[in-house]
Amino acid sequence: MSDLPVLVLRTAGINCDEEVVHAWQKAGAKPTLLHVNAVADKPSMLEDFRIVTIPGGFSYGDDIAAGTILAQRIMQDLLQPMKELVERGGGILGICNGFQVLVKTGLLPGGDAGRDKVTVTFNDSAKFEARWVRLEVGTDHCPFLTPAEDRGQQEYLEMPVEHAEGKVVTASEAVLDKLGHAGQIAVRYVDGDGSYDRYPANPNGSVGGIAGLCDPTGRIFGLMPHPDRHFEHTHHPQWTRRNPQGPPNGLTVFQNAVRYWRG
Repeated sequence: MSDLPVLVLRTAGINCDEEVVHAWQKAGAKPTLLHVNAVADKPSMLEDFRIVTIPGGFSYGDDIAAGTILAQRIMQDLLQPMKELVERGGGILGICNGFQVLVKTGLLPGGDAGRDKVTVTFNDSAKFEARWVRLEVGTDHCPFLTPAEDRGQQEYLEMPVEHAEGKVVTASEAVLDKLGHAGQIAVRYVDGDGSYDRYPANPNGSVGGIAGLCDPTGRIFGLMPHPDRHFEHTHHPQWTRRNPQGPPNGLTVFQNAVRYWRG
């Protein structure tokens, strides 16, 4: 079985690219790390990959607003080729800054919810949040996430967030409801009582507890928490007191994708 070709994009300020490359390798994929300029110079190279990943960090210093400059770069040169990759059956993963980028390009949430319906902005706490969170999976049609029937006892995912602009807001309650009914709210922040809106379980004040979204196909997925920082059990702050079953929660995101796109 051939290795799954995955493109990992980097640019000035992206600082999680090496972790993402390692996570893909650990999951069994064959990642290639390239600067966005190299891909923009030859967009046809996207035809060689099944998945594009935009890692976390602070692209271009997050000047103007988080992810905005990289989003503009992609919209100028790569938006249509990336859409064509998804139309061919490929996938796109955006983590933290990458999620912000996907939202600000309009690739997320996609469909008829364009760039004017959803955005990501400053945390309600008005400070940088760096903490571990618990996530509830809210969709069964995203290849990066384990379907409900296969989760077994794995009710939640745990991984860290590290951001100052992670609050997802929608233009209206109707937009939020539509995303929920369509299964596009891929993961939500949740506390031990099942609440989506209490701080610090919801670290940024996202409406509906939104931690990540997928597009209508499920093959474009972005989330603020970092699966690339929980691909070893020892990454968890309570690893000496836990007896985890199965792979680390973050690694499952990459493993699920490898299984799906290898067919």
